[in-house]
Amino acid sequence: MCGIVGVLGTHEVAPTLVEALRRLEYRGYDSAGIATVNEGRLDRRRAVGKLVNLSDLLVHEPLAGKSGIGHTRWATHGAPSEVNAHPHKAGPVAVVHNGIIENYKNLRAELQEMGAAFETQTDTETVALLTQYYMAEGLDRIAAAEKTLSRLEGAFALVFLFDGEEDMLFAARKGSPLAIGHGDGEAYVGSDAIALAPMTDRITYLEEGDRAVVTRARIEIRDAEGRLVNREARTVSIDAARVDKSGYKHFMAKEIWEQPTVLANALSAYLDGNTIDLPESLDFANTERLTLVACGTAYFACLTAKYWFETLAGIPVETDIASEFRYREPPIPAGTTALFVSQSGETADTLAALRFCRDRADRILSVVNVAESSIARESDIALPIHAGIEIGVASTKAFTCQLNVLYLLALKAAVDRGRMTPEDLAQALDDLRGLPGLFNAGLDRDVTIAEAARAVAESRDVLFLGRGLMYPLAHEGALKLKEISYIHAEAYASGELKHGPIALIDKTVPVVVMAPRDALFDKTVSNMHEVMARGGKVLLFTDAAGAAEAGADVWRTVTLPEVAPALTPLLYALPAQLLAYHAAVAKGTDVDQPRNLAKSVTVE
Repeated sequence: MCGIVGVLGTHEVAPTLVEALRRLEYRGYDSAGIATVNEGRLDRRRAVGKLVNLSDLLVHEPLAGKSGIGHTRWATHGAPSEVNAHPHKAGPVAVVHNGIIENYKNLRAELQEMGAAFETQTDTETVALLTQYYMAEGLDRIAAAEKTLSRLEGAFALVFLFDGEEDMLFAARKGSPLAIGHGDGEAYVGSDAIALAPMTDRITYLEEGDRAVVTRARIEIRDAEGRLVNREARTVSIDAARVDKSGYKHFMAKEIWEQPTVLANALSAYLDGNTIDLPESLDFANTERLTLVACGTAYFACLTAKYWFETLAGIPVETDIASEFRYREPPIPAGTTALFVSQSGETADTLAALRFCRDRADRILSVVNVAESSIARESDIALPIHAGIEIGVASTKAFTCQLNVLYLLALKAAVDRGRMTPEDLAQALDDLRGLPGLFNAGLDRDVTIAEAARAVAESRDVLFLGRGLMYPLAHEGALKLKEISYIHAEAYASGELKHGPIALIDKTVPVVVMAPRDALFDKTVSNMHEVMARGGKVLLFTDAAGAAEAGADVWRTVTLPEVAPALTPLLYALPAQLLAYHAAVAKGTDVDQPRNLAKSVTVE
């Protein structure tokens, strides 16, 4: 969601702040701004829209200073506008914020009674005005900020910059991630390591409830109880944080085409001959039940994994959307392992669900792409997916890498429970090792998929159908299409077609059928012919055997390489991604930063 950066530098800081914010564009935003302190004077610049608008403004209205904060805003309270953009300033204090202050209306009313004048509709302005009030009451900067924090309810990552103070930032986190970077005579604060990567490779991650006084010479961190604490400074890989398109038109295209490489890397990290290299403490022999929880694309990865865990390992599996999970207070019986999936490892709803399960489940597992994330740190065992940095808002390589790790876990569970022989495991791992090559072959269908996508882009509505392992993937395909092309798309289990959705079929509604030639293929083809009989246009994703059996009357067919049945969700994710990508390109939408969406949803 919103991106935060703070810099105590030795050179003019405005260009550094803007460049750091540029590295956070992938989070999604609708306005941006920076504030600096120069010769003791606090000032700011803000602009609506892309960062280029802020850059243009700074050309005409430069902002000097070697200390500053910056922000990319994704609107929650108040429409996208310059006045609602961060940083928010009240007298001697400026604030940038990621999160939601749940009690801001009460605080706002209290401040208005005391004569405070509000300029915005945002919750964040309340933080600045409250801090200003406490400073006017005689508290020093830090004490005023601390007292303000004690009044706030909700989730936040906050960085304060003060008039007259060129060597201090005050930072705090509760529910939203925040990291501190260590430099040579400089110090930095950011939403994540990506923003700070060009400046430093030494990062300290604040824990829940932490607040920090940051100066160029030292960093003082206190926990939620006010006790001084030490937080480890870790070295992050600058290469891992590189953000460039490598010649591709969009990050999404780059990340789709990276999948053969990242899958090969992930497999090399987890496979050792005919064994799966996972922590020794990870044993499913006595697991009575699995609860899989995630949001968005990660939820569809969980829904796919449900099939694997139940069919391969015989473990009953419950899948749940994180935003619904904890509010129904589900019973967590003894013997339950809870598994959470999140690309960022900071997804607010998923993290809240994890904390609900913390003292209820026997064990907490997570599958994440960021090893230092909150979800990873709060899990008993965290398994990285090794996808590398993913910038496009619509997840592609992270999804297939999530599926890869979940499938390996299902295989491990099957072995632990005596449901898979060494010979069967060896065959399954051989099939997995062949996936990168099959992905390369699948990418050869790009032109064919692009042609179909241009036709699909002319539609207002699209249906996706699938059975078995293709049912979750149909949902993922529909999600990808609507995320970046803004075409209304829905997914259904093929067998549900006659229970209502068939009423939607006419010649204007393309139906994407995902159907490898597997045990359920005949039933899916039967549903497909029901669509065609009613004038529906079928776009069929299948293999050579499936294409031959489906016949020539299908509107368009994309033939993929043959793959082991269990691995079809990984390979068939590829044409779904390419279809959405090329449809979005045809429509001229913002592929990497679609409207209203953020990469990492760090507030509820």
